[in-house]
Amino acid sequence: MTRFALTVEYDGRPFMGWQHQDHGPSVQQEIEEALHRITREDALVHAAGRTDAGVHALAMRAHTEIAKDIGAFRLMEALNSHLRAVPVAILACEAVADDWHARFSCVARHYVYRIANRRAPLTFDKGLKWRVPAELDAAAMHEAAQLLVGLHDFTTFRSVHCQSASAIKTLDRLDVERDGDEIRVHASARSFLHHQVRSMVGCLQMVGRGQWTADDLADALAAKDRAALGLNAPPDGLYFVRADY
Repeated sequence: MTRFALTVEYDGRPFMGWQHQDHGPSVQQEIEEALHRITREDALVHAAGRTDAGVHALAMRAHTEIAKDIGAFRLMEALNSHLRAVPVAILACEAVADDWHARFSCVARHYVYRIANRRAPLTFDKGLKWRVPAELDAAAMHEAAQLLVGLHDFTTFRSVHCQSASAIKTLDRLDVERDGDEIRVHASARSFLHHQVRSMVGCLQMVGRGQWTADDLADALAAKDRAALGLNAPPDGLYFVRADY
């Protein structure tokens, strides 16, 4: 058996998320079915993160094990050939040690959330950004975001369906920047709670609009109560950027 590490790019719009779902297609399913067509093996694919429906990835890391004698480059080319009908691409493939695990060996995960701060509807970027027509104060958003950096109980920013054993996480980075009419929120941590990034972005957007102050954000964090959440941002603008090992 050879363990291969994969770097995967995908447009999350057609999928119910990374993980297998009974009610629709998933990225994991597409890659595993492609692997079966190539190897005739029922290989499983494990990822660094489990993105939700509509969430995208620029460089998701994953791994699989197969018995077939095949080189990494040939496997990558074969996978891309079998995946050409869906918006999923294997950017890199390499053989790794048997104890390397895409999820458990990961020491940091990085996301970016893209907001289109404009009144005009989206055309090319529809489903790839969250359009917010009201003018946003990116500087105020960035200043407030720093209140969430560090070790906290993020219960307020956690989905009720989150399966994590603890809501206590260390957020290493939460930066907000503007580039023209696009606002980007960069988030980094060893691990995240279900919906944590989207929930933080939703509340930061309220700060940017002047609906909340930084103190309101701090109060929401301190409440440790999902009912205190201001807004959960849609999945459209969220991208898994990379994983560190």
